[in-house]
Amino acid sequence: MGAQASSQPRSDHGEVISIQSLEDWNTRLQNSKTSNKLMVIDFWAEWCEPCKAIDPTIQELADRFSDVDFIKIDVDKLPNVAKTYEVKAMPTFVLLKKGKERDRIVGVKKDELQRMIEKYGS
Repeated sequence: MGAQASSQPRSDHGEVISIQSLEDWNTRLQNSKTSNKLMVIDFWAEWCEPCKAIDPTIQELADRFSDVDFIKIDVDKLPNVAKTYEVKAMPTFVLLKKGKERDRIVGVKKDELQRMIEKYGS
């Protein structure tokens, strides 16, 4: 009895979700409005070297903060979403809670990003 507790699926731990369509983004945004989970959106571009440099850190943070949704949006594939959030440089990290922007970080600022996740994550 109670043996199920030890066999939790790990599928949602450490996952960084890459958004490929406006429909997918809209669904995730709507879901975030009714959830108390923090959503960290990583606005990036394929050609952006700083974006590639911080990628391992994003994965590490996703592994550490499994109660936070980590989303990647390629600004070249979904320019309207980037425009909505007034993204002007990459990488830009936008932190949303209940669908509202709580904070943002522009550039490769690993420690600051971690502090913001800790601040808004719970």
